[in-house]
Amino acid sequence: MVARQAVSAAGIDIAVERAGHGPHMVWAHGLTSSMDLEPELFAFDWERIRAVADVVRYDARGHGGTTTTPDLVDYGWDRLAADQIALADALDIGSYIAAGASMGTGTALHAAVSWPERVRGLILVIPPTGWDTRAAQRDLYLARADVIESGDIDGVITAARMIPPPDPFGAEWHDRFERNLRAADLARMAHVLRGAATADMPSPAKIAAIEVPTLILAWSGDPGHPLSSAERLAELISGADLHIARSRSDLESWNDRIVALISSVA
Repeated sequence: MVARQAVSAAGIDIAVERAGHGPHMVWAHGLTSSMDLEPELFAFDWERIRAVADVVRYDARGHGGTTTTPDLVDYGWDRLAADQIALADALDIGSYIAAGASMGTGTALHAAVSWPERVRGLILVIPPTGWDTRAAQRDLYLARADVIESGDIDGVITAARMIPPPDPFGAEWHDRFERNLRAADLARMAHVLRGAATADMPSPAKIAAIEVPTLILAWSGDPGHPLSSAERLAELISGADLHIARSRSDLESWNDRIVALISSVA
């Protein structure tokens, strides 16, 4: 197991693990996830990835072992990108590959448009709702936060099970959600959900100015991570490589594609 440490950056203590050799890669997880929970969702071969990159994984503000702060705007993806840059500074990392899933994709994109001199590549996994599709997701987050805070966990679980899982998954998708929700700090989860309602992608014009190697990994059948987001990003970022997983077997190529992207910027 890779050793964890707490790094003071951006005025908070950030839980971090770092290992590997090669170009720097900073990985950000998705909303309500963490370094510990993420392996249940993605079958990434971190040992293989660390063989070609110096990989930093960390818990985002309000998640896992990292400090929770009260201001909801702290959880906008632009603010999380600022946290990421501050973390990179604290670790003496100059330029790096910004990578992440869902919320982590939003974080990586904001880092790339606001600090282009720092981001030398992008790995964007299951891009979330953005722009025109963001309003409905924002409403869902706020409604779910209210129900979670009320303590009606069974109601949240029942509502979640009515939504079909993404195409590569089966019943284990809903089982994982239920297990993690029942084990969660509910007040903290409600808080970060409300914070996520303040977030959105950078503007299309800013994204179109990105000029680094970019890999986009999406899956079908997930309204929270619609293919429209991944496809729009692929249109906007010149030369971006988009791969869509429609089955579990399609997911098996993702490690190969991540390693290839890292190798292209080494």
